[in-house]
Amino acid sequence: MGAEEDLVNETAVELTKAMMRLRARLRSESAPDEMPWTWSQLTTLGRVVELGPTTTSALAQAEHVRRQSMAETISALRAHGLITSEQDPSDGRKMLINATPEGRALIATIPAAREAWLAGALRRLLQPGEQQVLLQAAAIMIRVADAES
Repeated sequence: MGAEEDLVNETAVELTKAMMRLRARLRSESAPDEMPWTWSQLTTLGRVVELGPTTTSALAQAEHVRRQSMAETISALRAHGLITSEQDPSDGRKMLINATPEGRALIATIPAAREAWLAGALRRLLQPGEQQVLLQAAAIMIRVADAES
């Protein structure tokens, strides 16, 4: 292996560790134990809010899960009154999923605690230049996450 390949592998290992630690911290900062929903349900609900009316298949693809797993998540969100489904007017075989006002309100409140903690940590620990580097890294991470296999 060459130096470039070593760098790619080291980056992958360190990035995975960093993301796992940050994810764990963000979970603890938003007190998920007080909510009856799982993180996968909340992530899916956030995606529904972001995408607007969408299908189970599209959600499964966006969240990188099997369609059957997404159907279970959708069922739980529907049972809590956070989403609704209606027939797709352009294709009656498909159902479009949309967030209810309650679902939208929930998604609006959850990130607040996480983002407040993270913003405070960024202000306390990082110089403006380092904050800019993280902003650029976030854009790169999103691009990698959304890349086709």
